[in-house]
Amino acid sequence: MGTANTTIDEQVAYLFKGTAETITEKELRQKLVTSQKTGKPLTVKVGFDPTAPDLHLGHTVLLRKMKHFQDLGHRVIFLIGDFTGQIGDPTGRNKTRPPLTREEVLENAETYKEQVFKILDREKTVIDFNSRWLAALSSQEWIGLCAKYTVARMLERDDFSKRMAAHRPISIHELLYPLAQAYDSVFLKVDIELGGTDQKFNLLVGRDIQREFGQQPQVLLMTPILQGLDGVEKMSKSLGNDIGIKETAQEIYGKVMSISDPLMWNYYELLTDLPQNEIQELKLNVESGSVHPMKAKGDLAFSLVSDLHSEQAAREVQEQFTRVFQQGEEPQEMPTFHVQCGGRPVALPDLVAQVDFASSKSEARRLIRQAAVSIDGEKIPDPSYRIDPKQRPAFILRVGRLRFGRIKLE
Repeated sequence: MGTANTTIDEQVAYLFKGTAETITEKELRQKLVTSQKTGKPLTVKVGFDPTAPDLHLGHTVLLRKMKHFQDLGHRVIFLIGDFTGQIGDPTGRNKTRPPLTREEVLENAETYKEQVFKILDREKTVIDFNSRWLAALSSQEWIGLCAKYTVARMLERDDFSKRMAAHRPISIHELLYPLAQAYDSVFLKVDIELGGTDQKFNLLVGRDIQREFGQQPQVLLMTPILQGLDGVEKMSKSLGNDIGIKETAQEIYGKVMSISDPLMWNYYELLTDLPQNEIQELKLNVESGSVHPMKAKGDLAFSLVSDLHSEQAAREVQEQFTRVFQQGEEPQEMPTFHVQCGGRPVALPDLVAQVDFASSKSEARRLIRQAAVSIDGEKIPDPSYRIDPKQRPAFILRVGRLRFGRIKLE
């Protein structure tokens, strides 16, 4: 979708899909009109602090919105907060976040650069690092920046006020985080900043600081927080309710098929480009019984695997899912794992983690308790279960819906 043959109303409707709040729509329209008249693209910024090595589908909500601006011909900056990541964003924290080392931040940043182009257009994306200007600020310039905002306004933010009321400490460096993020927008002369609804305070500080520097305040587009697979908590790797961008096609497809029917519509809205009226029509068809919910969920899983891998991979995993899950067959091909155990019994969580069917032993135990692990077709719900190689030297291990492996204990 380009801007040449689309009206401002059409552009706004395209950008508003999956958006929770805009500050302000009037300013957004004015900026879009000016851009269309002058032919000068808008500068759109999204900041990501590389606090963990892997991105998940919750992050792609923002990445997709960035892609929408790229589709309209605007300049999109994927800003890696290698400087702010060392401060630690206080958003949603009831205590001071432990800072990351410079080495940890840079290592995570490299993995981000690999992952984001599963969604974004590589040729149209500007990647920048905010240490480029924040690390270069002198002590005098930092003092000048701090002078442009008051402590009273900073302490109005929900995270800080709750910690003050609970007599929990707030470190001085945490007060610098919103100012540093705001200065990013000043330095880059940002027209529009995107972020989750949980970032509203930080984004608003950016508008205030831009005014202080004599710039037009940035428009804010905020996206909802994506719920995790449990349909309750925010998607988070630490909670184990996430779908990682780097996961295999089989894992992504299987996890999407495991979500509840109500959650499916939230994912359709935030993780696909299907127009809102078509999503509503599909929902009505499911409610009326003319479309089976498994069919709608399968189409969603196919779309997400296509985005993160390829259409061919999505087709293959969909066929496998039909054979394995709906027809009860085992996959024709599965990997074989030779596990060295020295003739001693092996703890099931250790085995599941060792063959990479779970990211950790704790996740393996969680999957076992959820009855998602079986041996030769028998579900094992006991995390303390041990396999004796003398009684069972070889077997088929299944974890979740689509992860199969032939295990040989040696």
